[in-house]
Parts: sequence; C-alpha cells; structure tokens
Amino acid sequence: MAKTDECCKAASHAETGCCGNGTAVETVSETLSLTGLHCADCAASLEKSLARLPGMARAEVNAAVAKASVSYDPHRTTHEEIVGTIRKLGYDVVPQQRGTATARFRIRGMDCADCAQKLEKKVGALPAVHRVQVNFGAAIMTVEHDGTAVDRVIDTVRQAGYEAVREQEANRREEERGFWRQNKKAWSTVTASLLFLAAWSLGFAPAAPEPLITLLYALSILAGGVRIAKSGLYGLKSRTVGIDFLMTIAVTGAVAIGEWAEGAAVVCLFSLGETLEAYTMDRTRRSLRSLMELAPAEALVLRDGRELTLPVEQIRVGDTILVKPGEKIAMDGVVTGGRSSVNQAPITGESVPVEKGAGDEVFAGTINQQGALTVRVTRRAEDNTLSRIVHLVEEAQAQKAPSQRFVDAFANYYTPAVIAVAVAIAVVPPLLFQQPFADWFYRALMMLVVSCPCALVISTPVSIVSAIGNAARSGILIKGGVHLERLGAVSVMAFDKTGTLTQGHPEVTGIIPVSALTEVEVLAIAAAVEARSEHPLAAAIVRKAKQEGVAIPESDQFVSVPGGGVKARVDGITYVLGNPRWISGDVGLSLERVEQRIEQLRETGHTLMVLGTEQQVVALITLADAVRPSSRTAIRELRSLGIERVVMLTGDHRGTARAVSSELGGIDCHAELLPEDKLTLIREWQSAGAGVAMVGDGVNDAPALAAATVGIAMGGAGSDTALETADITLMADDLSKLPYAVSLSRRTLRIIKQNIAFSLLVKAVFLLMIVFGWSTLWMAVLADTGSSLIVIANGMRLLRSADRFRPLPVRAGQAAG
Repeated sequence: MAKTDECCKAASHAETGCCGNGTAVETVSETLSLTGLHCADCAASLEKSLARLPGMARAEVNAAVAKASVSYDPHRTTHEEIVGTIRKLGYDVVPQQRGTATARFRIRGMDCADCAQKLEKKVGALPAVHRVQVNFGAAIMTVEHDGTAVDRVIDTVRQAGYEAVREQEANRREEERGFWRQNKKAWSTVTASLLFLAAWSLGFAPAAPEPLITLLYALSILAGGVRIAKSGLYGLKSRTVGIDFLMTIAVTGAVAIGEWAEGAAVVCLFSLGETLEAYTMDRTRRSLRSLMELAPAEALVLRDGRELTLPVEQIRVGDTILVKPGEKIAMDGVVTGGRSSVNQAPITGESVPVEKGAGDEVFAGTINQQGALTVRVTRRAEDNTLSRIVHLVEEAQAQKAPSQRFVDAFANYYTPAVIAVAVAIAVVPPLLFQQPFADWFYRALMMLVVSCPCALVISTPVSIVSAIGNAARSGILIKGGVHLERLGAVSVMAFDKTGTLTQGHPEVTGIIPVSALTEVEVLAIAAAVEARSEHPLAAAIVRKAKQEGVAIPESDQFVSVPGGGVKARVDGITYVLGNPRWISGDVGLSLERVEQRIEQLRETGHTLMVLGTEQQVVALITLADAVRPSSRTAIRELRSLGIERVVMLTGDHRGTARAVSSELGGIDCHAELLPEDKLTLIREWQSAGAGVAMVGDGVNDAPALAAATVGIAMGGAGSDTALETADITLMADDLSKLPYAVSLSRRTLRIIKQNIAFSLLVKAVFLLMIVFGWSTLWMAVLADTGSSLIVIANGMRLLRSADRFRPLPVRAGQAAG
C-alpha cells in the first residue's frame, strides 16, 4: 500500500485518492502563477507554509518559474484559503483559467540530466503551462496546461535542441528506429570530427598553408558548434545557464585569443561526448521499451465463426483469441478452452512454467508452450498487465530518490559558485597582480568547462533507471527511487502469515487411522464424503486424494451441517466427518481413546477433523496452511544479507503461529493480532530507529503496509490493487525475489555513492590543475565528458540480468550502502 503521506498524489485537476486508512478522498490539483517571488529560500518557506494547510497532499513551489503546484482535499481546504496564505506571505496569484489538460511527449535527443532540468524550467516558464515534469530516465515529458500549449511546447523543445513527439502519435515501430537515424547530434559530430582530423593531419605537413588549416578548424567549429550555440543562447533567454552556453563561451574565448585548434578540439570532444552519452542512455531506455516488445502486435481472433488476424489495438474485451503452441499471448484474459503450460517469466519472473486450464488467468507477453489455448480477452491492449507495468516503471523512474534531490540541490549552488570563481580568475590576477590577461582568461575558460555538473547530476538517475528496469524484468515492480533506497536500509522484515509465508489455503498434512482401515482407504472414504461440499477443508481432502491417485467411490445421502461437518453414505455405510466438538456433541461418538492424540495435534497448530461411522471413530485427519517452499529460502537469504530481525505477524492463534514459526527456522512471531496491533508494532520498531519493510498481499493489513518504511505486496500480476498501491510489488507469489530486491537496492546505493564521489573527485582534481596551470582546454572537456561516460557506464552495470547478482552479505546492523 502507498504511504499515508504519499498516497494522495494528484495527477489531474480532480481525482480520487486515498488516505492512510484506505478511505477514498477527492483531491484537487492546481498550478498557480505567482508574482513577487524571486528568491529560492523564500519559495522554500512558502512551500512549507502551504504544506501545513489542512488536507494539503502536495505543495511544490518553483522559484525559477514563479509557480506553485498544489494538491489538496477540497473538503478541508479551499482555493481561496490557499490564495490567502500566499498573499499573507507577501506574494500574489495571477488569475487564470481553472481548466487543465495533460499532454505526454517523447523527447528525442535528451542525453544530459542537467539539460533535462533546464528543459523543465524552459517549458515551465510558458504562460499556458501549469506544471511540467521531465522524466529523464524514460525520455518522457508530462505537461499540464490550459489546453492551448501543445504547439508552443513542441517549438520550445525544438529551440532547446531536442524533438518532442506526442506520445499517442509516436508509432511503436518508429520508436525502435536505429540510433543514427534518430540522433541528429551524431552527424554533426562526425562532420566536425572529420574536419578537425583533416586540419590536425595537415599540421604535420611541412608545406601546409596555415590559412587552410585555420579554415578547416573554423569549419569544424561551425559544423559541431552551431547547434550547441543555438541551444545555449536560447537557454540564456530562458534564464537558464546550461552546459551548451558554457561551451559556447569557452569556444568563443578560444577563438578570440587565436586558439583555433583548441576551440575545434573542444567542440569535437564535447559533441563526441554528447553522442556517446546519447547512445548509452538510449541503450538504458531501450531496456525498458523492450518490455513492450514482449507482447505481439497482432493476434488470431475467433469472431463470428471466422479466424481473423487483427492488430491488438482492434481487439475488444470479450473477444476470444487462439494461442497456438510456442506463440506469445497477445492479451490479458481467461482461458476458456485447452490446457497448456505457460512461461510467465517475462511478467512474474517465475523460472518454472505454470499449468493453465479453463478458468485460469493469463497475461500478455507470456509464452504458451505445448498446447493450444482459447482465451477470452479481459483487458484492452493499453490496459493489460504488461502495459501497466511499463507505465508504472516509467513513472517510478521519474520520481526523484533522496540522493538525487540532494545532488540536484547541490548542483544548483555548485554551478553558479564555479562560474563566479571563473570570472574572478579572469579578472583578479590581471587587475591586482599584473598577470598576463590571456593566460588567466584561458584558465577561466577551462574553469567554465569544468563547472558543468553533468556527471554529478546524472550519477543518481542513471543508476535508479537501470535498477528499476532490471527489477521489472525480474518480476519486481519498484514504484520509485525513494522506495528502492529505503529497501536497502531496512533492518526489520515483517511478514503477514496467511497467503504470504504460507500458501493461503489448507492442505492435508496427516492421516491417522484408529481402526482397521488403511491410510489410502481413509483418504478415499473422506474424499467421497466431502465430494459435494464447497468448504475449503473439503476441497483440500479431495485435492489430496487426486494428487495421490486414489480412486474416489460414489456417495449419496449427503448432508452438510454448517460449523460442524458433513454426513454421507459410502458403499452402504454412513460416515461422518467434522470437527471434534461436533463429532462428540451432536453426533454423539466417544473420543476417549483418541483424546490425548487430539490434544497433541492441536498443540502443533493443525486443524483437526474426525472421521467416523455411526458407531465409532475410524481416523483422524490433520490439515494446515502449508508453508511456501520459497519462504524458508527467502528468510535464510535475508538473514545472510544482514537483516537484523525477521518477524511474522498474524491474527491466527498462537499454536498455529508457533508451528509455522518453527517450520521457518524459529523466526519471531506475534499471534492473535488485530490490524491495529500490527500497526502499533511497526510504529514501535520505527520509533526505535529501525527501518521496517512489511510484506503482505496488498489488500489485507492495509494500515501496517501503509505505515511501514516500505510496503511490499505479493502476487501483483493481474491484481489492480497491488500494482497501483504497493511501494514494491512481487509479481508472482514467490518470496525468493525479495532477497534479490534487497541486494539490488544495496548495490544501487553503493553505485550511486561511487558515482557521486568519482564526479566530485574529478572536479576537484581538475580545478587544482587549472589553478596551477597544468591543464589545457581540451583536457578539461575530456575530463568533463569522460567522467559523465564513466558514471553512466557504472550505473548501467545495474542492468545486468538477475543471475549475475549474488547476495551482498553485511554485518548485522550495518547500514545499507
């Protein structure tokens, strides 16, 4: 379930959200244009004041574009009260239309995280735009506007050097065009590099004319630098200083002091770095888009007595599709005919194919194996499980992790500070110490190049994007970087029992004859007696008989007694089967000779049923909710990862809880708990400083899941509730994925810290080299682009498949990361 303070997230003007107790509330979202707001610190103070208003779910104030985005419960706070709060603090609100439209764009050519932030500010400054969010990881921009801004947004993005395509207009096949056809920067890079190499080679010729060499360098600068200069100058008009503008100044300065070769080298290296960054980020994004390719684009539909091959977009809910052996299933649906095993690994990460027959649910993107299946479609292509996973992963990649927020805030102060230092380097030594201007001006240009925070800003998002994409391919849906980071820091893992650690349905665990009957005979008679009952215990007995291959005889004169048991005649003998209280009370059979055995079995937590004739007891049958095979392995691996405490929380009675706990290796257990008791325990652990992950089914135990540091839902495939509300969803009912998720989280934290440290170290080293005159302009560019590429490559290691990861053991109590 979503956290209490996060579950009322607004995505439209008016929507239905939820609060911590699961109660539905209506949330209104607005974006207000402000006047008089010019200070980032003042914006933070205003944001805090708005956040304190009753019913305020979200309050974000952006000083750069002078806008406030709020989501609130209209029953507790009004629009007028929000405006009044803003005015009391000395600002005002520009009147605007209250209507809001939302448009999503695919952004092509966006390979720099810092540039993505600048683009967000440029688009957000448009008068008709209420709110904008640029998802760098998925290359998607979401714009809330007054309904008139689409063309202006597309023009703004184009002027910034990128291409914006409406998501619904972006053909899926077009999105998979080759990199060189999509990326316009690549060709200018190639042209500029060839001209640079020609000029550089001529420089070694003894009789090469100097004007020709200079001309080739100038042409190289023009070929690669015009696009950079246009983007940089446009950014300056939007009051954003980006790397393009800094590079433009550096190249212009190099030309001004006659360093044509240096200027051309800067352009070529910067363009080459951008192209390589674009290529590596394109690979990262394709790892997510490849999920969409799991589902075929068309399917064989049985309609009006005919077999039609139709695109999935034309298939309606209720249609029947035919899936032949070896084919991928194109749509979510329910099997209506045939029997086969289905490989669900693309959706759930399960390594073993699952048997499917009539009535079973199947998912788009899974692979039918040996038998033909007919499937009734239950969801449209855009609403199926696979599409929702991709959409949720894209949204998750857009959410900033705590480490990313820190880096963004740091970069906001870092860049202006370095620019100020660069100006001082250019001005102070010549004016105060009579140093040569050209020398210190050259050093200032290098300082401008090094001031670009690209490697630092991209250090976190590329790691988060890679990790979330990896997890999605492994059947683990993580709803944002914040949850990924929190999971790596938890020290307590709490599990619901029924349906999480256990199968969630009873199984026969023992057959104890107390007469001349054998175990097989007892099972056959019990199955015959229960054959017509719909009780879960009856289903377990019948299922056990079928699994053992026992022939079930016919029965008649069936009678069911609610709360007691059943009676039926088998082979001319009347048998009764039910709980001991009913057998000894209503039926009147003596339990004296088995009473001690019954008490022993009750202590082990088993459910007990007594089989008897009208004269005597003939057998005891024990049932229990069997522990999942994956539970023991998962708990053992979680302990090896350094999770300090593994706890089971259940409403079941103590005997059953102790039995399950013992079977799982003696984990801590708390039994006979009400939902509020579980919530109290989780809050106690958190108040003691522990991070707590709660694992449940995504519907039950909602308060505990909402209050936990991380809420983890089981079996999200096909479950709307689990997909939409859990922080992390295990797509299959398989706890073995949980240790992998923890390990992936910790590895992600380590790589983020490595990237941040490396980025800052490179900056520090080159700043010192510049001060002491040990660097050149092209070396500074090489350091900047090279560090960005190294950071991206390091983050992309998280894309590696699950089988290449191994648990990362830590000492008990050791912090993640």
